[in-house]
Amino acid sequence: MRRPGVDAADTQDVRRFWERLGLPGLVDVHTHFMPERVLRKVWDYFDGLGELTGGVEWPITYRADEDERLALIRGFGVRAFTAMLYPHKAGMAEWLNSWAVDFARRTPDCLHTSTLFPEPGVETYVREAVEAGARVFKAHVQVGAYDPGDELLDTSWGLLAEAGIPVVIHCGSGPSPGKHTGPGPVAAVLARHPRLRLVLAHMGMPEYEDFLGLAERYDEVRLDTTMAFTDFSERLAPYPPGLLPRLADLGDRVLLGTDFPNIPYPYVHQLRSLERLGLGDDWLRAVCHENGARLFGIAPPPGGAGETG
Repeated sequence: MRRPGVDAADTQDVRRFWERLGLPGLVDVHTHFMPERVLRKVWDYFDGLGELTGGVEWPITYRADEDERLALIRGFGVRAFTAMLYPHKAGMAEWLNSWAVDFARRTPDCLHTSTLFPEPGVETYVREAVEAGARVFKAHVQVGAYDPGDELLDTSWGLLAEAGIPVVIHCGSGPSPGKHTGPGPVAAVLARHPRLRLVLAHMGMPEYEDFLGLAERYDEVRLDTTMAFTDFSERLAPYPPGLLPRLADLGDRVLLGTDFPNIPYPYVHQLRSLERLGLGDDWLRAVCHENGARLFGIAPPPGGAGETG
């Protein structure tokens, strides 16, 4: 169960963080909402210390029902968030996308999120999701155990590149490597679709430098901070300090991501972990709000601060 009292103290600390920066709130591009029975299976997997967790103890801090999780993330002051959902086998993606249409309709502060899988007909349901208003896609190379360069996905990547819809993709080899994780398969996709707006989840953990290089090479490639720099991840896959100057220079294409609710620490810890990098308040403002607001066209609140660029 969620630790008693963590939400009240955490909420206050999160709000103090962005208020000090003069922001109207946060934009979190990597949060998980999905059908309840699917999410609970995900939690069961984390509880079981499976292969995809690297066998590491992973308590779910915000283990609560959907309404409570929505109240928590809104209480933190997150102005826009996502419903990162992903299939682990063929035949799931279209059903998940149907659920996402309804969730987006009843949750206007959630960016309508869709997913995909290399299977016959993928280009049809990807196009349908785009026409239904999807604003972001999720691809999980590790869980899906597929090559992102699979020819079945090629038309869909082209469609998403043309539409300018970002794709948050878990393609790094953390917390445990998969057959198609690592920079090579993604680099091959980008070589064919250089305008594809890939958001590399977890900063590409643990192949940080290789994925940073892809972001430097391709103007539409971005990185999300999910779980990177936290005490939990620094024990397993520390971020090389020598890369920080390059990360600072790329500050306009780094986006806040947290993995809420599936994180083994309070939400505020992700924010404090970014702050202690020492890259400055302007960098923090860009990462925690401005870059995401600009990417997704999120207007500042009436009478409030914030930039959309």
